[in-house]
Amino acid sequence: MTSSHSHDAAPSLQRYDSGKLGKKASDSADDLHEDVEEGHHEQAFGGLPVPPVDKRRAGLHRALSARQVSMIAIAGTIGTGLFLGTGRSLAQGGPASMLLCYGIVGLIVYITLLLLGEMATQYPVAGSFNAYATRFFSPSYGFALSWNYWFNDAVSVASDLTAAQLVLQYWTTWHTWVVSLIFWVFLVTINSIHVRAYGELEYWLSSLKVATVVVFIILGIAVNVGGNQAHEYIGAKNWHIPGAPFVGGFGGFARVFVTASFAYGGTESLGITAGETKNPSRTMPQVVKLVFWRILLFYILSILLMGLNVPYTYPGLSNKETTTSPFTIVFQMAGSTVAGSFMNTVILTSVLSAGNHALFAGTRVLYGLATTNPPQAPTIFARTTRSGVPLVALLATSSVSVLCFGASFIGSGQLWGWLQNIVGVSNQIAWLSIGLASWKFRRAWVRQGRPLSEMKFRAAWTWPWGPYFVVITVTALIIIQGWSSVIPKFSWVDFVSFYIEIPVMIIMYLLWMLIRRPKPSSARVADDQPIEPPAPRSILRRVWDFISYHDNVDTRTVDLKRDEHEDEEEDLADDLAREAKLKGRWRWLWRVYYAVV
Repeated sequence: MTSSHSHDAAPSLQRYDSGKLGKKASDSADDLHEDVEEGHHEQAFGGLPVPPVDKRRAGLHRALSARQVSMIAIAGTIGTGLFLGTGRSLAQGGPASMLLCYGIVGLIVYITLLLLGEMATQYPVAGSFNAYATRFFSPSYGFALSWNYWFNDAVSVASDLTAAQLVLQYWTTWHTWVVSLIFWVFLVTINSIHVRAYGELEYWLSSLKVATVVVFIILGIAVNVGGNQAHEYIGAKNWHIPGAPFVGGFGGFARVFVTASFAYGGTESLGITAGETKNPSRTMPQVVKLVFWRILLFYILSILLMGLNVPYTYPGLSNKETTTSPFTIVFQMAGSTVAGSFMNTVILTSVLSAGNHALFAGTRVLYGLATTNPPQAPTIFARTTRSGVPLVALLATSSVSVLCFGASFIGSGQLWGWLQNIVGVSNQIAWLSIGLASWKFRRAWVRQGRPLSEMKFRAAWTWPWGPYFVVITVTALIIIQGWSSVIPKFSWVDFVSFYIEIPVMIIMYLLWMLIRRPKPSSARVADDQPIEPPAPRSILRRVWDFISYHDNVDTRTVDLKRDEHEDEEEDLADDLAREAKLKGRWRWLWRVYYAVV
């Protein structure tokens, strides 16, 4: 990994640093400020919105520390998908299917995050992979993807609030929607204060989840070898009961892919935090590299122990009305109802953390849509408070959570299953899009002759096959996971929940391209370079141009210099302080600290 702070433009190009866009301070007593930038009309389509770092200005603030961003990445991998969704996976696919599917998806996610890390370190902006798809692949595709991912985050909040109702059914079935309403108010309040409030809440909730998973792994091993209420050795008995280890054949195996994708969903949103991260040149690569070990520790080991200790036939593991967490079951096996209640309480806090994470990410995606040029969302969503919170975007994102109250009519377990499918497929579309954007980004970097040493972070071992691997494998997942909704019996409700987002994406892509006819971003032409007038076109030529129009980005002309992060004084000071700690008296302790957080 090599950092470069000097990039000389080619003679025909002019440096355009959107990070220096001006902003007039507002004297209004109103707490809302519209994110208006000087020279905004000059920004070529696809230019990425860089949040102002001056706290006197409107816009997002770079206030998330490396400690908080690392824990936000953990929060994306530990949530309702691991604590609660594994119960559904075990019941539908069995222990072997669950272990294989989560392992396969984990590998895909890790490589995907390496690709995202390259772009997010080079261009740490609001909007993350949505903006990269717009800039490097297609503006119309980026528009459809951004709205799809915003809806994904908004539905995730509803899913997490529905999951809270399922968790509460362990204790009571009395008006569980009341707690969902209380959680909703709490999350909106926290996210409306300051980005630091979000980061600090996420840090401590994530710390609790990490500690719980570590305890679960130790406890799961003890339970398996005889440290349970029955004082018997379990071993691999649950892999040999009738129907196990592959429950439901290929259909059951394929069905687990979408719940695994739901569980891993959110890891890609660590790129969204890049726009509000201190010293992104160092922080983003550090966070991405640690994801592999988190996946290995938190998912693979936990899921192996669940499959060994909990039979897929466990009563109430997953049905229309309820879903029980395998974590809670293992804690019950180890001790008593009190231990199970403790675990259930931790799961409830993880639901709160997951909702907090999804609400933050969805709000920033909607803000990014409103700050592009031309805007891809109403500009009212670009308004921020004095503390840098996109309040209008926050309220719009949280309003979709009203879906969770439909559980009273459908059944919490059934509704949560449908929402899980929708969010899981949306996550897969996001990973596919990261692969497409990375493919065009890398191709543009090479075709324009920029040396690889100028990349601030490069996952060298994934060159050149990384993007192709992600695109092919994720496409395969999307196609095969709906197998059980078609064979042996067609279920239109399940089929729709698996595939509804694909035609919606295609329709939004075509409508935006045909109606707005956006032009891909390209290198800015110098003011002294003559611009040749367009040649006259015949009627037939105009008709053909209209029919054959597309907005695919040309890798030979896309501007690779605009919005590159230039390390600031604070970043350099942070690097020097870190180096001093690593060479000081307590260097070994600091190395452990930086490895963990």
